[in-house]
Amino acid sequence: MSDVRHVLVLPDRDAAEEAAEALGGRFGIDEEPRLVRDALAGEDDAEDAQWLVVLRDEDERLDPAELDAFAGEWDGWREEP
Repeated sequence: MSDVRHVLVLPDRDAAEEAAEALGGRFGIDEEPRLVRDALAGEDDAEDAQWLVVLRDEDERLDPAELDAFAGEWDGWREEP
């Protein structure tokens, strides 16, 4: 079993929460993804934060291109490891 993780970068908390909820239905993910606030360098204002949706994929069954397109629905992207 590997420790593969995918990180989706989204523009705000609402987008991250919506995407996290939609992941299960779209990709059949059982484990709830982790949401992480990622403040931009030098910024203290929550308005200037991106949100990360982190999900594990030990079986490596998720297609990175499909995840990137999925994140794009919320003006986000999949971060390359």
